[in-house]
Amino acid sequence: MNAPSLRVLSVIPPMTQLNTPYPSTAYLTGFLRSRGVDAVQVDLALALVLQLFTPTGLQAVQLRALALPEAGRTASVHAFLDQFDRYRHTIGPVIAFLQGRDSTLAHRIAARELLPEGPRFAALEVYVDAALGEEGGDPLAWAFGALGVQDKARHLATLYLNDLADVLRDAVDERFAFVRYAESLASSQPSFDPLAAALAAPPTLIDELLHTLTLATLARHTPDVVLLSVPFPGALYAALRIAQSIKAQNPHIAIALGGGFANTELRELAEPRLFDFVDFVTLDAGERPLLALLEHLQGKRSKQRLVRTFVRESPHPNPIPEAEGANAGTVRYINFVEPDVPFEDVGTPTWDGLPLDRYLSLLDMLNPMHRLWSDGRWNKLTVAHGCYWKKCSFCDVSLDYISRYETASAGTLADRIEAIVSETGQTGFHFVDEAAPPKALKALAQELLQRQLPISWWGNIRFEKTFTPELCQLLADSGCIAMSGGLEVASDRLLTLMKKGVSVEQVARVTKGFADAGILVHAYLMYGFPTQTVQDTVDALEYVRQLFENGCIQSGFFHRFACTVHSPVGLDPAAYGIELIPLPEVTFAKNDIGFIDPTGVDHDALGIGLRKAIYNYMHGIGLDEDVRVWFSHLPGKVPKATVGRHRIAKALAQPA
Repeated sequence: MNAPSLRVLSVIPPMTQLNTPYPSTAYLTGFLRSRGVDAVQVDLALALVLQLFTPTGLQAVQLRALALPEAGRTASVHAFLDQFDRYRHTIGPVIAFLQGRDSTLAHRIAARELLPEGPRFAALEVYVDAALGEEGGDPLAWAFGALGVQDKARHLATLYLNDLADVLRDAVDERFAFVRYAESLASSQPSFDPLAAALAAPPTLIDELLHTLTLATLARHTPDVVLLSVPFPGALYAALRIAQSIKAQNPHIAIALGGGFANTELRELAEPRLFDFVDFVTLDAGERPLLALLEHLQGKRSKQRLVRTFVRESPHPNPIPEAEGANAGTVRYINFVEPDVPFEDVGTPTWDGLPLDRYLSLLDMLNPMHRLWSDGRWNKLTVAHGCYWKKCSFCDVSLDYISRYETASAGTLADRIEAIVSETGQTGFHFVDEAAPPKALKALAQELLQRQLPISWWGNIRFEKTFTPELCQLLADSGCIAMSGGLEVASDRLLTLMKKGVSVEQVARVTKGFADAGILVHAYLMYGFPTQTVQDTVDALEYVRQLFENGCIQSGFFHRFACTVHSPVGLDPAAYGIELIPLPEVTFAKNDIGFIDPTGVDHDALGIGLRKAIYNYMHGIGLDEDVRVWFSHLPGKVPKATVGRHRIAKALAQPA
């Protein structure tokens, strides 16, 4: 007797990103189809936004805004209510424009006469650099000039959407955001209590719309299994709302939760109440655990032979939310050891079923490199699984998505690229590796050139010396338009402590090689690393200033260092001169952990200046100033940088 066939639905929950599909469901759907499984996918993050941003959706928002007491209405809500008729009549055309379906509307939007303008537009009236007190005029003029009408209009339309997102947060759901939706309910949250309370609360307008979309999706696809891919904490709340709707409609549908959030934060899961919403939680790369799970659901494999999967055992037949998990059963982790599916054999991702013509190309940042994350519908692909370096002390190097490094041949990667272009009709690729290996990139570039595949691509790397000017030019010739990489703290002492395996001068030479080849460069930057002093921070910013000044990098972003329990710092804090703050009892999410740094530096205060500096540097402003100007808000004297003002220029002038 044959095992019953199963229809598997993979779901992208709100919120991930609006310009392109988050790739996890494309990977899983492509893999499952390669194994003969009936697999489909849906992006409910996009569907929810497109449902909200309609005349009907905005009318529903208006009703909730009007119900607020006058004293409780923010400036965003007031602007929305005062200009509601304009919002209602422009929302449809603006969405169509951002989807690329009505490009001629750009002229009216760019003229700034069509769209209602809320608080987000205030910065465009007179651009004043808060740090330097210099009036720079309208930034849109230099950013887009007389010919960049389309980009100018998309930037204005993005501000318009951001105004509406502020209204949703202020009048409908205080947790709403386009990316970090209800993030605080899940991120490193030791207890499930906050999520349980939110999920038991009366639904908001957003919850109601998501419920309707979920039921419509079930009716359309009639799945036997639903996979909820949760890459970030900001996608978990909505994922569980989706699961809640599925269980109420059809409790016989099996629901599995996985993705980046589970991989990093749920590795010690002991909370049975989560299984009121989902039946399984899987860890690490999804292919092998998923195959085992499907075999189990088909009756071909016992529960004891599941792979890296959490289940609940002996649940109470009628869970009582007020009981705080009492009699709700126990969580069991099952890991029947089987080899992972080799990266060479995971198949080609497919975007079949995702409405590629409905995504919104947004333009949040005027910087040409920074905009790539929100602008354009990129086909996302990995060159290799894991990280070939896997030594950085701030990274979760012990976990599968970092530690298990596997590659595929250049021919296999090029075959996948050709198949994806044929399916999607789009030639832009974002390689989303932890750090794409230079050897594999060189081989892929040569294969792309040999096949004469005219694609555009960008990715993430380590700024290591293997990326010579010659290799940078080869990558550019093959279609590379941009590279991002971790400079972290621009301090040789701290880079050594981090085990980055690079120096500041080496990074300068490598990034300059990319820039000279016409490739845009983004630097991931970090502050607040253990033992980092105020002097270290000032010196690091001076290095960053010089990298911008010398054309080595065009974009950057400062991240606040967070110690995680799976990183070398978290596993051996004494080696980094810090003391961890004991965590409370954890039954749910565990990742970030606080620590005591003997330097006692107020890194949050320094972060204000760092973010202000990097924003201005990305717009070509303030590069001639002493970096201390960005810390003028701090009490007391800020030390002068000990780095010579031409250190990077001298390094670039020396032979490699």
